[in-house]
Amino acid sequence: MIKYHPKDEMLLQHVNGQLHLGLATAVSAHCELCPICNEKVAKMTEKLAQKNLQPEVSVAVDTFANIDFSDMLNQITQLEVAPFNPPTPRAVVEVKGNQYSLPKAFTQQVDQSWSGFGKISRMRLDADDDNARSSLLHIDANGEIPEHTHTGREITLLLDGNFEDEFSQYVPGDFIELDAAHQHSPKTLNGCLCYTVVDAPLHFTKGISKILNPIGELIY
Repeated sequence: MIKYHPKDEMLLQHVNGQLHLGLATAVSAHCELCPICNEKVAKMTEKLAQKNLQPEVSVAVDTFANIDFSDMLNQITQLEVAPFNPPTPRAVVEVKGNQYSLPKAFTQQVDQSWSGFGKISRMRLDADDDNARSSLLHIDANGEIPEHTHTGREITLLLDGNFEDEFSQYVPGDFIELDAAHQHSPKTLNGCLCYTVVDAPLHFTKGISKILNPIGELIY
């Protein structure tokens, strides 16, 4: 069961179109996987629509009195039938022999190549924000990201598989938000695929990985 969700404030920002592409993709994909947040977004969208359309209702009612509905019906029946457009297929990615079907939010984005080292692979995606970086992140079975904290905000949406850290165990659909108050070392037994959005470099806190901190701005 999904335990971690976007805050209501972020859901409302999403409904109002106030999130950059990286975060909007994360929220959209989470809502595809989470019926609770999907219902919340639907209600927020309906409420926003009612608020925006309310001033036009009275005008529309007055206008109906002057409409010739028989003429309108004739016009409608004479329209050409629009061709059927099949649903857009989901994006599929392959990495190290594993194939994953992604939420529809990624359909127009996953045409990049993978890079990485060891058990960690990354595909850069467009965040549409100068300060943010968004990526698909794949960790092989028995893989681990070295212990680190965050100099900004890190959003992680688990898409497939599972991983755990010092705070919890995560399942597909979990939407995890961390910042400088958190220090952790994610690890996975069977492998996992995540979508991550960060707005500042990670800060590694243990072992040889600390040598990456001076070039953090280049690799985050």
